[in-house]
Amino acid sequence: MIELKHPQDLARLRRLALEAQGLLQTQAYGRGLPGARKAIEHIGYVQIDTISVVERAHHHVFYARVPGFRPDMTERMLRDRDIFEYWSHAAAFLPIHDFRFSLPYKHAIKNGQRHWQRNPDKKLMRELLARIRSDGPLRSRDLESESKKQAGWWDWKPAKSALEQLYMQGELMVSKREGFQKTYDLTERVLPSNINTTIPTVEEFAAHLVDQQLRCHGLASLKGLTYLRRETGLRKAVKTLMYERIAQGTLQRVKLPSGEIFVLEPESLERRLPRLNKRMLILSPFDNSVIQRDRLRTLFDYEYQIECYLPEHKRQYGYFSLPLLYGDAFIGRMDCKAHRKDAHLEIKALHLEPLYLEQNGFDQFAVLAAFLDAVRKFCDFQQCDSVALTSVHPRQLTQALRKGLNTLC
Repeated sequence: MIELKHPQDLARLRRLALEAQGLLQTQAYGRGLPGARKAIEHIGYVQIDTISVVERAHHHVFYARVPGFRPDMTERMLRDRDIFEYWSHAAAFLPIHDFRFSLPYKHAIKNGQRHWQRNPDKKLMRELLARIRSDGPLRSRDLESESKKQAGWWDWKPAKSALEQLYMQGELMVSKREGFQKTYDLTERVLPSNINTTIPTVEEFAAHLVDQQLRCHGLASLKGLTYLRRETGLRKAVKTLMYERIAQGTLQRVKLPSGEIFVLEPESLERRLPRLNKRMLILSPFDNSVIQRDRLRTLFDYEYQIECYLPEHKRQYGYFSLPLLYGDAFIGRMDCKAHRKDAHLEIKALHLEPLYLEQNGFDQFAVLAAFLDAVRKFCDFQQCDSVALTSVHPRQLTQALRKGLNTLC
């Protein structure tokens, strides 16, 4: 085990992690639709979320990595069968070539493991499945409209629950989306014929998780390798595989001053990494790079909590504050809302961390310039042509920032 004691060692791990996430390079995966396809193949999943105060998380994650990305490209990849929708540690888009690794959970749900529902309505499920088989794909809105006609058993809530159960146990797939309206169809009619559908052994699944986590994060803790995976057998297999690879010399353990232990490929410690640039990225709270909060705290000394699930009086930074990444450091957060009817972006609160900036020798003017450039691009992504700033911490930056924002629109 290598003990890392110097600040430059931790800085290297940060850069390694950000490079693996495609956040250091401006075009790590290319541009537009081809870039989006390569991005999800590399990072392994993109989390889906319903919160819409700004552009939804699954679009935001692509936007942070792929220049020229547009939200309609996600739906295009789903229709083209580049990706499929299912449960990872949360609802997610996943590369279609990883389909077989969704099968163990689907089989567990089908055999009685509970996801959301305690007692699924199997009769209703059979009727829905028969309807889709005979009449073709079914949109969730179709159930809604039928319930308004009082068409017997087509009551929306139980029908929607039955539809989701069929989806979770693998008999249905989402064939396309229109915003948050999903269309369901039989799995055999959605899944391309060339996709491997053999159920992986627990050892194969463990190898998939270890390889994926190291590819998309650069380094991982044992906890990170099985992040939110609760299957005891799988967790044990991952741990066994990790120690086997350490013994073989294909993985190296490193210990941080905090005592946290990560594993990485030995050559990673010496490999040349991309140079840091002076740009800022506005990230989603559900971005792959920040979703593991313990890892974020350990590697980047950045405490982050999404506060939309907290009562208002307990919020410190705002309802939906977005992490701000500058170079290789998380230096603040921005709570904002896109008012789409008015094409206006409201920055309710901007929190920069002045002590962190000072301790790390950041040029305040360079940071503010990077922030303004990031907001300009973010406005385009949100389809907003005006922006306003309500509050800034520290307050002495308020005038300079407002003046700069006035020049953007």
